[in-house]
Parts: sequence; C-alpha cells; structure tokens
Amino acid sequence: MSIEIERNVLENACKEMIETILFCLPGAFKGTIYRVGKPPALITERITSGVIDSAKKQISWGLPENSDYNPPGRPWIDYRDEPGRPLEAMAWCVEKQISWTSADPANDPRSVRLQVEGVEEDFHHMEPVLVRKSDLHLDLYSSLEYPRDYQERVLWQGSDYVVVAVVKIHFDPHAIRVGSAETKVIKKLSRSLGTELLSHHLHHDTVRAMQQLAKDRLNACNILADSLRNTITKSALIFSLVKMEMWNLREQWEALLRKERHERNAKRDAIKELEEVLMHMGENTQEIRNDLVAVQRRFLDLPLSPQKAENWVTLQIQERWRDLLAKSPQDEKTTHRIWQTLEKLKKALYYGKNPEVVAGYSAIPRELKHEWVDAIYSNVDGFNDSTIDRLIRLLANPALPIPSRERSRRMLTQLKVLAENMDQLERNTNFLLRHVLNGGDNGSSQEFVNGEKKKP
Repeated sequence: MSIEIERNVLENACKEMIETILFCLPGAFKGTIYRVGKPPALITERITSGVIDSAKKQISWGLPENSDYNPPGRPWIDYRDEPGRPLEAMAWCVEKQISWTSADPANDPRSVRLQVEGVEEDFHHMEPVLVRKSDLHLDLYSSLEYPRDYQERVLWQGSDYVVVAVVKIHFDPHAIRVGSAETKVIKKLSRSLGTELLSHHLHHDTVRAMQQLAKDRLNACNILADSLRNTITKSALIFSLVKMEMWNLREQWEALLRKERHERNAKRDAIKELEEVLMHMGENTQEIRNDLVAVQRRFLDLPLSPQKAENWVTLQIQERWRDLLAKSPQDEKTTHRIWQTLEKLKKALYYGKNPEVVAGYSAIPRELKHEWVDAIYSNVDGFNDSTIDRLIRLLANPALPIPSRERSRRMLTQLKVLAENMDQLERNTNFLLRHVLNGGDNGSSQEFVNGEKKKP
C-alpha cells in the first residue's frame, strides 16, 4: 500500500509546494520532488523540477536533466547502501526517514558525482515526506512485505511512518546549513505534502507539545517560547512577500499605463538624470558620489508603497544630496536642476494612481479600474486578511490585463493560508503559555487537545 493519486494531480501538488518554497526562501533556486512507490520495491521516480529565475518572478518546470530517477524510476535495491557502491543521500532519507543537508559539497559523503566523477554538486537539502502507517491502514495488513537493507534487515520496523516522497531543494552557495531555519520550513511543508493540510500538521505538533507540558511544565514552556515563537516570526517573512507582490503588481500596472500613453519611466529617468549630474562633479567627492549612485540604484528595486518610497527618497537620497552640495557647492543652475529632478522623482512615485493618467486608460471597466488602483496602492502596515482577499478577488477577474495575474493570485492565496496557520499557531501558543504559567486545570487542557478551545 502507498498513496494512490493521478499523475496530473500529483504533479500539480508538487509544483505548488516547490513554488511556495522557491518564492519564500531567498537562497533557494531549484526544487525537485520524487515519489517513493509501494513497498517492498519502493520505486523512486522524479515527478517534477522547477527552477526560479534570479528576479524571483518566474519558475521553469520540467525534467530537462538526465537522471536515473526520471520515469520509470529506480527500485530500492538499485540505490540502497551496499558495499562497493557510491552512497546516496536518497538512500539515507528513505531508510533513516530523516533529512540530509549538503552544506559542504566538497566533503559530502553521499554525493554520487563527487564519489564517481570528483565533481561537486550544489548546496542542497533533502527531506523525506512521511505519512503515518495508520493513515494508510498499513496496520491492517500483517502480511505486508517491507523493504530490506543489504543485510536483510527490515526497514521502518520501529517507526510509525512510511516514506512516500522525497523533496530536494537546491540553494545558493552557503545559503543552507544543518538545522537552519530553511530546513525547518522545508520539513514543515514536506510533512503536509499528500497527507495532511498544513493546519492539521501544526495542530498535531501543538498536541505533542501539550503532552510534553504534562510531563514538565517549565521545560515545555521554554520549548514553546524558543521553538514555536521562533516559528511564528516567519509571519514577518510572509508579510514581506505580500508587500513584494503588491509592489510587483504596481510595477506591472504602471508599465501598462506608460505603454498606453507612450511615456517613459519617469522614476528611472529621474535617477538617470541625477547620475548625469554626479558624473560632472569634482573628483574630491568621489566616495560620496559612489555611495549616492548605489543608494539611488538600490531605490529602484525596493518594494515600497508610494508614501514610504517618498519618505525613503527624502531621508536616504535627498539628505545625501544636501550633504554633497554642502561639501561641493554647485552653480545656481545645477543646484536648481538637482532639486527639480528630486521633485520629479517624488511625483513619479504616484504615477499609477494619478487621476488624469488612470482616467485615460480605457482597457478595463471603470469600476474595476478604480477598485484595482485603490487596492494596490493601499498603505498596508500589517497583515490584513481583507486586503489580501480583495486582491485575490480582483486578480481572479480575467478582465484585468496584468501579465502575472494568475501567478500572483496563486501566490497570495498560498501566503494567506500560511498566515492563517501562523495566526492559529500564535493563538495556540499563547494559550499554552498561559496554561503552563498559570497552572491551568485538566479540563482546559482537554479542550485544547480536542480543538474546542475558542479564542476569547
């Protein structure tokens, strides 16, 4: 017995998980998921691979590389640990049911290419996807034959789980290490793949934490504060990704408006003009000028709302110009040009919501257009379900000519689910901490375990 699922459904589920990881973890650039088949053969097959571009906007899918794990896959007896055969990380994950992190590819004892060809592989992390035997009703089949290692020892005898898949995520050099936050995120998502919703998995973790509380309240309190609270901090990452996606949508919207009006990017033109002024200033200000150029170019890629972008220009760019002019005064014409260009830059930040510009764009219905502009230019200071719901609803409208409309809708939907899970975890954690510190009675503990405890 193993998970039975249609190929296209399985592939879509794998793609959504890879997509979530590649968009959420900054150093991750490639993801692959392998299906582990029925015991005892355990034929392991590469389902799909995705590679994200350097801008973190587009993922390319497919199985372009030659691999022993491409369909129809490899049986367990072909990749398990045996004397005289290169050791594989896949065998470790399947047999031990624990992850493998290649944080030092030059000395990875389970890199096949390193052992056979002397060639280093990427930094990567591999995580087995585990499902309880009881969930697959394996405990009902006493005659079920499990795989064996080369010494004929039966695998997984002392475990409640079977391995149904393996996730492999490639990282930029030195962006992953054993036990890092990235490995914990991958572990959380891997254990939910094809078995339980993430919320169910988090609830299971919380119940286990509650059982630990019964053994040692003080120790459990420290564990909750150090580990669960650490997980909750990922909410900041989710919020940052939401802001990044809103910025990306604003950029696409403004590009549509410029194309319709045959206009240039006033924001980039203003930065270019400021750089031209810098090129003609004295050599004695080289260090300050280099710093100002770097700050101005960095500004173009910051995912800020117009209001915050204007504040950033004032504090980071305008003040640097003020210091530069104090140390290297210019003639009145040049000085006027600088301040005028800075004002143009600030005005350009609001281009996409300029009433005159928006009114002239007739490619979408008027009501949809105004609601869209109001939504993407909202100054969001914290995660707001209504804001995200509104964007998801608008992006579902095919009349909206945003190039990344469908991808952005899926991205925001996934982030919303993650945020809801984090919120549930935070409420559960706060309850547990209060319960431990205040010495709650068994009745309230039972309510929490049964999922009946309500938020006040």
